[in-house]
Amino acid sequence: MTEHTGSEPEVRRGLAGVVADVTAVSKVDPETNSLLYRGYPVQDLAATRPFEAVAWLLWHGELPTPDELDALRATEREHRPLADDVRAAIDLLPLTAHPMDEVRTAVSVVGAREAAGLTALEAAADPDVNLERSVRLFAALPAVVAYGQRRRQGLAPVAPRDDLDFSANFLWMTFEVEPDPVVADAFNRSMILYAEHSFNASTFTARVITSTLSDLHSAVVGAIAALKGPLHGGANEAVMETLAEIGTAERAASWLDEALDAKRKIMGFGHRVYKHGDSRVPTMKAALDTLVEHYDRPDLAALYDALESEFVRRKGIYPNLDYPSGPAYHLMGFETATFTPLFVAARVTGWTAHIMEQQAANALIRPLSAYVGPERREVPGPADR
Repeated sequence: MTEHTGSEPEVRRGLAGVVADVTAVSKVDPETNSLLYRGYPVQDLAATRPFEAVAWLLWHGELPTPDELDALRATEREHRPLADDVRAAIDLLPLTAHPMDEVRTAVSVVGAREAAGLTALEAAADPDVNLERSVRLFAALPAVVAYGQRRRQGLAPVAPRDDLDFSANFLWMTFEVEPDPVVADAFNRSMILYAEHSFNASTFTARVITSTLSDLHSAVVGAIAALKGPLHGGANEAVMETLAEIGTAERAASWLDEALDAKRKIMGFGHRVYKHGDSRVPTMKAALDTLVEHYDRPDLAALYDALESEFVRRKGIYPNLDYPSGPAYHLMGFETATFTPLFVAARVTGWTAHIMEQQAANALIRPLSAYVGPERREVPGPADR
């Protein structure tokens, strides 16, 4: 949106404050500062529902009946194995490539297979087909993320287990150990908390791509590319790197002195939408606390608390979801570079819900710009060279 005052347009850098469209998928309730998925507070969903039920909610608008949940789980389990062509594509990438490159490549391979032989409009148009594609992609991503970590460690992929739910099976395929219920519950909560967040950068990217009548997988690939950036999904990696750099709780204050003097950006704090604290943080912090107790890591909890209290005291800026999720994933055994792919595995549910919503009432997204370059001028002739 560009508002005109006189002859000069008002430019909203970063589209701050601009309402680009309507959505029924999620919103932040200003009265309670709570994130709502289809009207349900996300903290209540995280406390009471498996991730598969929340995925259904985002796609369909209502929580599933027991029969609907069973049907979704049956389809999800059918599509869990790592496909041969996807594994082959990942294996072509160097081990030093960022794991987000693996995930982006994997989704491209799946999309190319799904759209083979179709025209662009055929690949994009059918809502029932796109729902089926969304479920299959949701089911396939854990194997991709798990294999990425395992291949960097020189380990073979682990076959999925049909007797485990989405979250427990994800951990099984990554570590080849049946997870403790405490760990599986914390992971399930993190997946739900990361699943959706309205018109964030990656979701808006997906909607822009969808608005051109491109296909679902292309839109997801674009969203993955947006999420890779440290100002968006990469922030959870930066949090763990910061905590590792500080080392101990006793160093938090002096480290922060140096970081602020150097004008470093401290990741994991602040949010474009939440001005009084991210409503998802208490739920994820409670999950982190259970992991600290389970793994007997009071040192990590002390470091976490020390940096948070110092930063809030000095800047008045509160943590966002990335701050507790980073150390939680670290305690579970995930490599820091795997944190953002975990975000992808969760957010693909929200992305695909928005893609289908965009398709249902589409308008090409094409904003204007305010030109600030040179005025019209003549191209120099040969004699002026």
